[in-house]
Order: sequence, then C-alpha cells, then structure tokens
Amino acid sequence: MNVLLSRDETYADISPVRLDSNGITAFVSIMRGCNNMCSFCVVPFTRGRERSRDAQSIVRECRDLFDQGYREVTLLGQNVDSYHFVADHDVKPVTFANLLERVAAISPLLRVRFSTSHPKDITDDVLHAIVKHENICRYIHLPVQSGSTRILQLMNRTYTREWYKAKVDRIREVIPDCGISSDIIAGFCTETESDHQDTLDIMLYSRYDMSYMFFYSERPGTLAQRRYEDDIPESVKKRRLQEIVDLQGKLSWMSNREDVGRTFKILIEGDSKKSDSAWRGRNSQNKVVVFPKADGNYARGDYAWVKITGHTQATLIGTAISAPESDNG
Repeated sequence: MNVLLSRDETYADISPVRLDSNGITAFVSIMRGCNNMCSFCVVPFTRGRERSRDAQSIVRECRDLFDQGYREVTLLGQNVDSYHFVADHDVKPVTFANLLERVAAISPLLRVRFSTSHPKDITDDVLHAIVKHENICRYIHLPVQSGSTRILQLMNRTYTREWYKAKVDRIREVIPDCGISSDIIAGFCTETESDHQDTLDIMLYSRYDMSYMFFYSERPGTLAQRRYEDDIPESVKKRRLQEIVDLQGKLSWMSNREDVGRTFKILIEGDSKKSDSAWRGRNSQNKVVVFPKADGNYARGDYAWVKITGHTQATLIGTAISAPESDNG
C-alpha cells in the first residue's frame, strides 16, 4: 500500500484516544515529522517533513486535560525544539519556549514535560523558561547517540562531541538541578573500539540519570542502509551495548545516591508496582519515587513533599513530610 504524506496535516483538531491512561499524566502531540536526516532513522521517510500544530489547539487540549483531572502533560515531537507556528492573529511566531510558557500558565498545578530535544536546537530561551516556571519540569532528554565525532558525522547528527559536552555544560549552568537522560546506539557502521570508548567517556562526562540504549540494527530505506555497510559483528555490538548498560547502571546508582537526604515535590501517579501499601510518583527530574501510604492522607493526582531516605538503581525511596525542609524539587 502506498501512503501519501501531507505536508500540512497536523491532526490539530482530532481528539486522541488515550489508551491505558492513568488519568493523571497524558501525552500531547505538538508536531509531526522531522527535518533532521539522521542516517539511521526512518522517521523523515515515514512521517514526512516537520509540521507544527496550532499553538491554540495545543493549549486548549492541555487545558481540557487539566479540567478532566490530569495533572501532567508531556509535549511530544520528534524534535520539539524546532516547533515553530505562525498564525494570522499572532504578531510573532510561536517558538517552543513560548509554547512551554503558554501551557505552564494554564495552572501551577499542571506539570509540563517535553520530549524529545535535539542537541543542536535546544535554546537558552527554553532553559530560561524552565527556570522561570516551577511547573515546567527540570528534566531534559538529550539524545547523544554516540560519543565519537567521527561516528556522529556518519550519523548526520550535525554536532561534535565537544559541542554536545558544551550543551550539557550550559544546561547545568542555567539549571543546576536538571535531570538529563539520553539515547545511545552501540555498534554503528565502522565503529571502532576507540569510538566506543568515546561513547563511554561522554556518558561519564554527562552523568546521565538514565538512558535508552540499543545496538545498531539496519533499517530499510534509511540513509545508512543505502550508504554504509553494517559491518560490526553482532557479538561485538552486544558486548559494547552491555558495557554501556553496565556504565549507565553505575551512573544511575550514583545519581540516586546523591539524592538521599533531599526533599522533592512528587506527583502521585498510583500504587507502587511492588506494594499497594505505598504510593509511586515522579519528581521534577523524572525520577520514580515511592513512599508509604501511611505517611498521610493522599490520593492519585495529589502532590506530596517527600524526603528521600534510600534508593535502588532505578527508584528513590522516601517518606512524606508536611512541609519542605528545603525546596530541592
């Protein structure tokens, strides 16, 4: 079947069906397609060029969700930082930073997240919007894909390892308590052991709280499939991926250990996966936090201040307090 992709359609006025929703958090699409021709990615060929959705439609959907009881929205796009909408009634184009602030203004009780950011496009305006609004979460998903400049060039990522590290530095300068996560691909075409070590090195430098990690798998129709030979043996890909996974495990453990003793504002999403006698939620930095229900009279969708008393590699463990001892989250 042949599918013709519209250059203009954004599905702005179609209400999404929210399957398996917890009634507290929701995803809101703000754009479709992608203009970044990353050589490993099929999205530009399946979803077409970038089309930004009407800003008023996005804000209206987010406001409706809040009125229905939702307390967190995640603005979604293949590259949200390139969001750019021009309407007849607007004097200036609506940028992603503008959009973030419009959604945050709906209510201080509505948390705002976003994903995904392309390192080359995230701006200081976005960082300052996060600082300005307490309800815009201190969390940025910033895919690196590889720590090797040579491999990044083959991937057509349009930045170097030094440029990426400078972007991480800038985020931490403007938002010192910002959580950062990443996407990492092991075993891309022609990747050497030196390239792999560069990836491990940039992970250590960036101190990711968590990562989505994969080994390279050729996708039909991509630029990489047409240009490069998938020449890294699967056994090598898997070994390198395991080294990446092991390092990320250590980084996640260290990041969570540093949070012990801190106090965070948690949005309660539901029961803990391990016990219905404990609540589970996330802090602004997108870390999962569990605490006993016996700590107070809370319900799903409530905010609770939780002091962290312990942790695992993936979860912070704490106890609810009546008021924050210090505003860390």
